[in-house]
Amino acid sequence: MTTILVLGASGTVGSELSRLLESAGHTVRRATSRTPGAGQVGLDLVTGEGVANALDGANAAFVLAPPGHVNQDELLGPVIEQARIRGIEKVVLMTAMGVDGDESLPLRKAELQLERSGLAWNVIRPNWFMQNFNSYWLHGITHAGAIQLPVGAGKGSFIDTRDIAAVAALLLQRGEFDNQAFDLTGGEALDHYEVARILSAEAGRAIEFEDVAPEAFRRKLLSAGMPAPYTELMLVLLHNFKLGHSERTTDAVQRITGRAPRTFQAYARDYRDAFTPNDSSSPFALV
Repeated sequence: MTTILVLGASGTVGSELSRLLESAGHTVRRATSRTPGAGQVGLDLVTGEGVANALDGANAAFVLAPPGHVNQDELLGPVIEQARIRGIEKVVLMTAMGVDGDESLPLRKAELQLERSGLAWNVIRPNWFMQNFNSYWLHGITHAGAIQLPVGAGKGSFIDTRDIAAVAALLLQRGEFDNQAFDLTGGEALDHYEVARILSAEAGRAIEFEDVAPEAFRRKLLSAGMPAPYTELMLVLLHNFKLGHSERTTDAVQRITGRAPRTFQAYARDYRDAFTPNDSSSPFALV
């Protein structure tokens, strides 16, 4: 039986990935920075505590950086090195679409370390998550009836995190795609006006898109407790979205899983209950 370490196992990608791997008969070792419970192992990427122990005896690993940090290479580097030392059979690293365009970016440095490690590897670079709308951007939707972002009419090929998990699960279990990187996208590019119309239709209520000024968005992120360096990174990423850098689509999900990626309409239908106003929605709850 294969033991697979999953970082970010409580997140939207990691939780679905863990479910898929267990359904396929694998033992999933869920990494947590908190006190570990059943089926979990302690691993704190910020302090480095527990990295070696978490990988000990694992056959494969799914690796990603925790949100809120900009030094992703420093956090991921020890995991990749310990995986190399222990001869882990396969490492799948999740980064973000576009990071391969600049080798000075921390996430790209982590990719290069993995590529040069001698391990069997895959890198998956998803575009913006559909699930950001029911988590990261939910506060504005439920409390102001609007998606509030500084992205203008820029378009993005949003991807459902369930499709990302499906790709990761197959890459962890199969070898025909070894030592390749994949940009993961949905099948269509939408702007946020179109997104708002789809969400409105599924939720049965008016949801608008509000193109906010970057400075106003900066203040909102900082007031929600987001660290200043990560706030600036988010603003850069959103500006790139506005410029059209997230519009490209790929066929990677289809090639790896054998089926087309979920549409935004399908996502909105599955998550329609999230867009009903309530007082429990938390601003900027990172996915």
